[in-house]
Amino acid sequence: MNVPLTLLGLLDREPSHGYDLKRDYDTFFGHDKPLPFGQVYATLGRLARDGKVVVGEMETGAGPERKQYVITEQGATEVEAWLTEPVAPEPHLQTVLFSKVVLSLLLGRDAEAYLDVQRAAHLQRMRELTEVRRTSGLVDALLADHGLFRLEADLRWIDLTVARLDALAAEVRS
Repeated sequence: MNVPLTLLGLLDREPSHGYDLKRDYDTFFGHDKPLPFGQVYATLGRLARDGKVVVGEMETGAGPERKQYVITEQGATEVEAWLTEPVAPEPHLQTVLFSKVVLSLLLGRDAEAYLDVQRAAHLQRMRELTEVRRTSGLVDALLADHGLFRLEADLRWIDLTVARLDALAAEVRS
């Protein structure tokens, strides 16, 4: 997740306070990993330093002063460019799952047992995401679908790898 550009995108809608940006970020993007307040303000500080946001009106009230952040033309241009660039297709060909299988084979460990445990973990996560999809609004359902499709691909790979473990073991040990 590109936190600076995501915060800039939220600011492109309207000027906001750090608290509001965190709330919106967590609502739309932080389901598995909410954004810490410290990261919000550190990121806003860097964006201000780089000329992508400016501090607007200060609000005083019962608590501390609240800074309102406003996106600059430079920041808006960067968001526009980012939103039109395609994301690099994933996955990369270096994954933890693959590494564990190859290392298990190289070390003479039971790679099939590991893949069975991994399959069970994937299936459990799929049940959780299916429940999210069933009980949530469209935003959360689409995020759950994305996760489910990736897990399904992993499960297909796990099944294919189990079928080829003997050949893979022979190749990595040679």
